[in-house]
Amino acid sequence: MTSIAPHIAVLIPTYNNASSLGQVLKDVLSYTQHVIVVNDGSTDTTTEILDQFPTVQRVSYTPNRGKGIALRRGFKYALQQGYEYVITIDADGQHFASDLQVFLDKLQTEKNAILIGARNLHQENMPGKNSFANKFSNFWFYVETGMKAADTQSGYRLYPLNLIAPIPFWCTRYEFEVEVLVRSAWRGVKIDWVPVQVYYPPAEERVSHFRPFQDFSRISVLNTVLVLITFLYIKPRDFIRFLFKKESWRWLWKEVLLNPGESNGKKAWSIGLGIFMGIVPIWGFQMLVALLLATFFKLNKALVLIAANISIPPLIPVIVFLSLMVGRIWVGHDATFVIFSKHLSQEAVKQNILQYIYGSVTLAVAAGVTFGLVTYVLLAIFRKQKHG
Repeated sequence: MTSIAPHIAVLIPTYNNASSLGQVLKDVLSYTQHVIVVNDGSTDTTTEILDQFPTVQRVSYTPNRGKGIALRRGFKYALQQGYEYVITIDADGQHFASDLQVFLDKLQTEKNAILIGARNLHQENMPGKNSFANKFSNFWFYVETGMKAADTQSGYRLYPLNLIAPIPFWCTRYEFEVEVLVRSAWRGVKIDWVPVQVYYPPAEERVSHFRPFQDFSRISVLNTVLVLITFLYIKPRDFIRFLFKKESWRWLWKEVLLNPGESNGKKAWSIGLGIFMGIVPIWGFQMLVALLLATFFKLNKALVLIAANISIPPLIPVIVFLSLMVGRIWVGHDATFVIFSKHLSQEAVKQNILQYIYGSVTLAVAAGVTFGLVTYVLLAIFRKQKHG
């Protein structure tokens, strides 16, 4: 039988799950006595059911605040009790307590990671909306972190409390389970997956508090905010950190540029596309579009994204200035200095915008072609010397 160490607690958030909570507690208590239930403002017989399990630790409050608040309050309580990890299990009976061992086994080698129980999303009775929502969530998780995910919506998870405690989370409901993964990954916390079983009762017996329109809308808004932060701050931050590491340059030169697995043309085309995307005037979406195009054209994604970081904040004023200067060729008017004038008219503003757009696209094409050609020539020289 699984023996759970005293520094690990099982955390069960619940809201009106009276029909399944008792059995869930019986199953979990057969493996460990370190159980915390967060009663998130239940209005059914949850309190009476909990009274039957005096060893279970409780966090109760009213009114209902949402799963995100329940988890956050559970984390805080667990830390106060001296726990280092919590394994969260949903109270609706879909998870199997026997899978606790899977998390404990993985914890032996991954002590500083959030572990997620990856479900079989093709099994019988799996709700169609769950499969779609999970694919949707996995895609945006990849955009926001660069990690390919097996399952980002499973509630069966192990959290290292000391690593996530310093993060000031925003979300209060289901979208919290997306936020905690993305923002933890941004802080360098590893995210990993373990296979778990899942039980979905027939539709007529299923109890769910997920509100498709409201909760999906909240998740969509969250992903919009996270994507903007990713491309306006996280990606530039990571790129600057990359530049200041010697091993990064060594990896880029030996493993990416000189690696014989790809042709000189493909590498040059990758860098050229990255430079183009870093300059073209679609601020906030440059990295996303660059990644999509790199995937579509089967280019070297690492080179495309690295080159696209030409638009990091210190270089943005230079790119904008050069775009305005190049744009003068097309609009035939010196608007570069008009933008600083005290007498700006609507026509002058319009002229500057057109000048910037024409100039930035021209600059993007010219810089992309130039960098691509230079890369091709340098690769032809150095790769020839390497094999000579």
